[in-house]
Amino acid sequence: MKFDELKKLHQKKYREQFGHYLIEGEHLVLELIKAAEIRADLRASTIYISEDHAPIESSLAIQVISNKQMAELTETDSPQGIVALVPIVPTTTPVDGQTRETTICLYEIQDPGNLGTILRSLAWFGGFRCLLTTNSVDLYNGKVLRASLGAHWHVPIETEVKVASLPARFSKIARLDMHGKSTRDESFRDFDCYLFGNEARGLPRSVIDGVPTTPFTITGLRTIESLNLASAVNVCAYELRR
Repeated sequence: MKFDELKKLHQKKYREQFGHYLIEGEHLVLELIKAAEIRADLRASTIYISEDHAPIESSLAIQVISNKQMAELTETDSPQGIVALVPIVPTTTPVDGQTRETTICLYEIQDPGNLGTILRSLAWFGGFRCLLTTNSVDLYNGKVLRASLGAHWHVPIETEVKVASLPARFSKIARLDMHGKSTRDESFRDFDCYLFGNEARGLPRSVIDGVPTTPFTITGLRTIESLNLASAVNVCAYELRR
């Protein structure tokens, strides 16, 4: 890929056009190298290091670029002199909706830090699939990638999912709500899919009325209005794997 094309990958439309995205920083690139050892689809990645960066060892292609070029590729205030070009590999939807993973569906999630943190938790506990509905933050947004610390390579993720399609795929869907059974109840583990609402608006009435779901709540003192979305997903993931 030409350098002028690489610079455009900070914009979603060009990531979609060229089928690649950029990651930035030592930690993420090292995670990519490890992930590529077990995922063949990541081996077409290319690592770019600045001319004053220490040499690295990897079976992935490595190119040295000038400090000026590196500054044009990075988004952070203190770039580490290393980025990588990674191919976008769409996640396959399970045939007939059958999957061994527990599915977490995030409705119109907007905060990139929240999404990255959620993906880290799902990767940590393991055995989860993540669905992002239409109008959600872009999975390959730089802030999402930095917050996930490479977790997006270890969790099957589907994007642009229409919430109306969920009943055809999942026989039992739970939703997080301020009212309902406690997530500590044994029945909380009996569902195929767990639906979480937008950070600010939650789930709209049209979704609650249109998609058959069972409400559950995370019990607490409620001295504040609600939990942060990432915190709520993390608590539920822990309960499901406890």
